[in-house]
Amino acid sequence: MMIDPTTLTAQIKWNDQGLIPAIAQDWKTGEVLMLAWMNSDALQLTMSEGRAIYWSRTRAALWRKGEESGHVQQLKELRIDCDADTVLMKVEQLGGIACHTGRRSCFYQKLENGTWLATDDVLKDPGEIYGNNS
Repeated sequence: MMIDPTTLTAQIKWNDQGLIPAIAQDWKTGEVLMLAWMNSDALQLTMSEGRAIYWSRTRAALWRKGEESGHVQQLKELRIDCDADTVLMKVEQLGGIACHTGRRSCFYQKLENGTWLATDDVLKDPGEIYGNNS
């Protein structure tokens, strides 16, 4: 039975800006890849297209993950938390890079002895991915 995505998004508790945090997690390993924001349109499109689509707060526009870089997040499973105020997407990260810095995950910095240290290597130079716009 197919349910209209609009019906499903009506169950979400959106914040005052009409957004909800969305966590992208590797569907096989459970690694957290990134956190971004979605509005109702982004969530509906994510459900209908089967790929991660976010709301860019800086550009004030929909952002199809991978539209520039080719690093698309294919949706494998979609969940909401118990309060319906956070989305969890289990995704297949095409190209193995989720972060605009060229790393696998946006969570590559670890607090160690009072200092943030980069723990993950850059897999591809952002300049090669995005040109000079990075």
